[in-house]
Amino acid sequence: MVAPGHDETELLKRITVDPQIFGGKPIIRGRRLAVEHVLGMLAAGDTSETILEGYPWMEREDVLACLVYARRLVGHERVEPRVATESEAP
Repeated sequence: MVAPGHDETELLKRITVDPQIFGGKPIIRGRRLAVEHVLGMLAAGDTSETILEGYPWMEREDVLACLVYARRLVGHERVEPRVATESEAP
């Protein structure tokens, strides 16, 4: 279940993989920020607001996308992140 007004499929489009970044680990919108890093910050007690302050380019939906991605992995659902294209490079 995702916050009202948010579609999981749309949120997951924010999660990409790029073999050139972190060995192909899931990242946020082609940037050098791994999903696992965001999840680690949340697990350590950081709020979404704190994370967004530290990464001004991020949006609340990026944090939600990380949570949806993690929930699907834990639920053993198939998750296939989009491969970033060169035009999406930061």
